[in-house]
Amino acid sequence: MQHYEIMVIFTPVLSEEDYKKSCKFYQDFIKENKGDIIHSNPWGLKSLAYPIKKKTFGIYWVLEYTGDNKINEALKIQIQRDENVMRHLIIKLDKNGVHYNEVIRKGGFPKQVLFDKNQKEEL
Repeated sequence: MQHYEIMVIFTPVLSEEDYKKSCKFYQDFIKENKGDIIHSNPWGLKSLAYPIKKKTFGIYWVLEYTGDNKINEALKIQIQRDENVMRHLIIKLDKNGVHYNEVIRKGGFPKQVLFDKNQKEEL
């Protein structure tokens, strides 16, 4: 089974209840097709870089899951049928992407300290 990550941009006119129903639908869809949900990360309402369907905002949602490639084809068809989805992107995660996501979920990488050239501290 491969690791995947999907980012979905929902239309901003969705109510919070409809947004949660849509997220739950896609999670259940993946589980029904023998996939496993690793992490769901709702980003919320964000400004778009350019207008999509005459809208300048969208509700972002990122989902990390495992499964076969067949899940992606079926998932893509379901998303394209959904009028509430403005855009989506499915990517396959390699071992570095999986590790990065695990570290971020556990608290992230340590912050780097900025210092003068005169200081002799190391990062």
